[in-house]
Amino acid sequence: MSIDTTTMIAAALGLGGAVGVLLLVAAWRRPAAVPPPSRSHTVLRSARDRAGDRRALLRLAVAVGVGVLTGAATGWVVGAVLAAAGAWFLPRLVGPDRAHARRVARIEAIASWTEMLRDVLSAAAGLEQAILATAPLAPAAIRGEVVTLTARLESGQRLAPALRALARELDDPTADLVLAALVLAAEHQARQLGDLLGSLATTAREQAAMRMRVETGRARTRTSVRVIVATTLTFAAGVVLFNRNYLDVYNTATGQLVLLLIGGLFAAGFAWLARIATGGRQPRVLALDTPQSTGARDRGDAIVGGGKRS
Repeated sequence: MSIDTTTMIAAALGLGGAVGVLLLVAAWRRPAAVPPPSRSHTVLRSARDRAGDRRALLRLAVAVGVGVLTGAATGWVVGAVLAAAGAWFLPRLVGPDRAHARRVARIEAIASWTEMLRDVLSAAAGLEQAILATAPLAPAAIRGEVVTLTARLESGQRLAPALRALARELDDPTADLVLAALVLAAEHQARQLGDLLGSLATTAREQAAMRMRVETGRARTRTSVRVIVATTLTFAAGVVLFNRNYLDVYNTATGQLVLLLIGGLFAAGFAWLARIATGGRQPRVLALDTPQSTGARDRGDAIVGGGKRS
């Protein structure tokens, strides 16, 4: 078997292996489908899904290309798979924490919308009328969900169930605090709701500021992670390009297994670094789902923790 034929077979196997691994990962990470509650929500979600699909296809094409080039250059099946996996995952590791930025933007948007509701309520408007009036002016980070809320209200849904559905869609602990107050006001005619919303808006802005301070500290960690990843990849590429004789031991089947083990160790190390450098999602402490009990206990209050009512 010639060297060229061996290289072509290795490249083909690397391509197939990389595509298979990426498809498995994509299937595992795909969220469960949830039926949209309204036409406007469907349009917004479809636009986001299309943009996400385009980005995923671009990343997949780049990962497959890197895997093919690596397989052609080295003749290693495992090398092609590892290179493709690295091209798929490493951009998220060395890039900015966009998820954290979206969470902070959402908290600030919740605070702004809460202040809008407070100001409209101070003009003696009802809660439902205040929501309908502020929906077109809601900040962009939550406008789609708030517009969906107004669509539910205009279709005849009661205010409290619509607010609980909004809490599920926002899926944010700060939003839970605000929406819990609105649910109680809708079901029990809470007094001084405007003052309460003002306090909650202040709390939301304090949480956003706190997360930004935490993000400033994590920025140094992410810089260190980038240096580690760049140094490791540069060393590996340099050895492959300038000292191939040093890597001849990996040309055998046993060498490929050892390379797979080494690649797995590096992948575990990079995953650990990603966990350190990436901000975790704050858990929700309120569940605003409709209680299942009946009678006097079925009051629609927010459930706190493991079933304890507030």
